[in-house]
Amino acid sequence: MKEKLNTIKELIKEGKLDIAIEQLNAYIHSDTTQDDEPYYLLGNAYRKQSNWQMALNNYLEAMERNPESPAANAHQMMMDILNFYNKDMYNQ
Repeated sequence: MKEKLNTIKELIKEGKLDIAIEQLNAYIHSDTTQDDEPYYLLGNAYRKQSNWQMALNNYLEAMERNPESPAANAHQMMMDILNFYNKDMYNQ
């Protein structure tokens, strides 16, 4: 199973995000280990697509499964960026 996740990581690195998301969803539905890594990777893929809500949702799921997941750092980073972003500055 870890080999499959390594293949998916490469897809994300190569920018083949739709394929990676499809494969991760299939992996998650077939996985019985309740591992946090697939959700972390899914969050990364959605983040690269600028789908912030889905990215945050998957990071939260990963953190729920493993509070020590790297998703915790990714989630905090995204929240810092989103909280810093101020749309009103562009309307002056």
